[in-house]
Amino acid sequence: AELLFVTDFSSLCSSLCCQCGVPIPPNPANMCVGCLRAQVDITEGIPKQGTLHFCKQCERYLQPPGTWIQCALESRELLALCLKKIKASLSKVRLIDAGFIWTEPHSKRLKLKLTVQKEVINGAVLQQVFVVEYIVQPQMCEDCHRIEAKDFWKAVVQVRQKTPHKKTFYYLEQLILKHRLHQNTLRIKEIHDGLDFYYSSKQQAQKMVDFLQCTVPSRSKSSQRLISHDIHSNVYNYKSTFSVEIVPICKDNVVCLSPKLAQSLGNMSQICVCIRVTSTIHLIDPCTLQIAEIDGNTYWRHPFNSLFHPKQLEEFIIMDINRVQEKKKGAGAGARSNKHTLAEAWVQKTSELNTDHQYFCCTHLGHILNPGDLVLGFDLANCNLNDEFANKMNPHNIPDVVLIKKSYDRTKRQRRRNWKLKELERDREGTDTDDERQYQDFLEDLEEDEAIRKNVNIYRNADIPVESDTDDDGPPRISLAEMLEDLHISQDATGGEGANMMT
Repeated sequence: AELLFVTDFSSLCSSLCCQCGVPIPPNPANMCVGCLRAQVDITEGIPKQGTLHFCKQCERYLQPPGTWIQCALESRELLALCLKKIKASLSKVRLIDAGFIWTEPHSKRLKLKLTVQKEVINGAVLQQVFVVEYIVQPQMCEDCHRIEAKDFWKAVVQVRQKTPHKKTFYYLEQLILKHRLHQNTLRIKEIHDGLDFYYSSKQQAQKMVDFLQCTVPSRSKSSQRLISHDIHSNVYNYKSTFSVEIVPICKDNVVCLSPKLAQSLGNMSQICVCIRVTSTIHLIDPCTLQIAEIDGNTYWRHPFNSLFHPKQLEEFIIMDINRVQEKKKGAGAGARSNKHTLAEAWVQKTSELNTDHQYFCCTHLGHILNPGDLVLGFDLANCNLNDEFANKMNPHNIPDVVLIKKSYDRTKRQRRRNWKLKELERDREGTDTDDERQYQDFLEDLEEDEAIRKNVNIYRNADIPVESDTDDDGPPRISLAEMLEDLHISQDATGGEGANMMT
C-alpha cells in the first residue's frame, strides 16, 4: 500500500527518526514513514474482499436485505453499493477518495481503490491507499424466478373480443407498446379470441385493466381464488383473475342500431358503418354523413352486432358517381363529418361484369372515388340478414350496397411499405394465413387513417429504399416525418464507462 505522511511542520530543521535514525522533518511521532507504517496499519479491520450478487436475467444487483437495483459498470450507483458493504469498517477512518480500477467485464471482478486517513501517534495523520476486490456472484432475483417459472403468478388479465377479426387487438398491442405497459408482465399468452397477461401482483393487473378501459370500449369483472392460508399469521394468498371484454365491433363493420339508440344519436339511420374504434366506437351514416360516438357503457346498455364478416367483402367497380350537396338536416340531427364527401354511385360487381346488373347506393367515400375505381363493399340486396333489428326494419330503408373502402393492389402496397411496427413477445398457439391477412388489413388502415397513426409508434424500415411521398395516384402512404428511427444499442466489448454487465 502507498503511504503518505501528513502533518504540520513547525520548523524547517530536520531531526532523527527514533527507530532507525534517518534524518526526517520534525513530526509529533518522531518517526519516519517506513517505521510508522511498520508499527501502524490504519486499514486493519477493513475487509479487502467482498461479494456482490448479480442477476443475469434483469442485470440488477442485490442491495441487502432484499432490494434489487439497476447499476451500470463504474457508475455512481454501483460505487455507493460497494461502499455500503464496508460502511461499518470505514467508520473508524476518514474516507478521502474512492474509485474503480478497470477490470475485464467477463472476469466477474470489481476492484475499488480507496484512500483513507486516520490520526495515529501523538496527533500524526497517516494516509493510506488500498484496493478492495469484489467477486460478482450470479443469483436469480425473485422476479426473474417468477418469470422463468411461468406458472408462478398472482393475477391474470384475460382480454377477449368475440369477433373473427383482430384489428382492435393489433391496435391495442401498439398502445401497450407505446405506453410500456408490457414491462411488468410475467408472461403474455395468445389464444384464438384474445390475450392473457400474467402479473406477479394484483396492483399491476389492476393498472392494466384501468388502461384498457381508458383506451378501448370494454367492460370488466374480477374474481379471486384462495390458494393458501396461514392460520398463525392470518395471511391469505389469493390468485386474482380480471376478465375484460372488448365490444365485438371492429373498423369497417356494418352495424344495425336499435331504433331507440339511433334516435338518441340524432335520428341517424340504423344502418351505419364503423370507421374507427378507439376509446369509443365511431359510426357514420353513409346516406347523410351523420357521425356519432358510442362509449362502452352506452354499447352494453344498447348492444348491437356486425351484420357481416370481413371475408364477405365483395369487390365492386364504380360505373358512375355524382357528388351530392349537403342535404337538409332533419329534426334533432347530429353533427356531420367534414372529412368525407357524400355521393350517389352506380356500381357493379366485378364478378358480374358480363351482365347488366348494377346497384345504386349512397356512399361517404365521394372524396376518393372516381368512375372506374375498384371498391370493397357489402351486398345487402342478395343476402339473408340474421339480425334482430335489421329484420324489423322497413325494406325500403335498407340500402342495396354499402361501400366500405377503396381497393388497391395489396402486393404493390407491401412492396413500397418502408416502415414497420414492433410486436409484443408472447406465446402463440400458431399463426395461419388468415392472421397474416388481418395484420395486412391493419397496416393498410394505418396508412389510410391519420387519427389512428397518432397513437402508434411507427418505425422506418431501413431495408426498403426511401421513395418519393408525392405519388398522388397510388394508395395512401405514411410520410417520413411520421416515422421514428429504430434504436439499436450495441454493447462495447471493452466495457466502457457506464456499460452493462456482460454475462
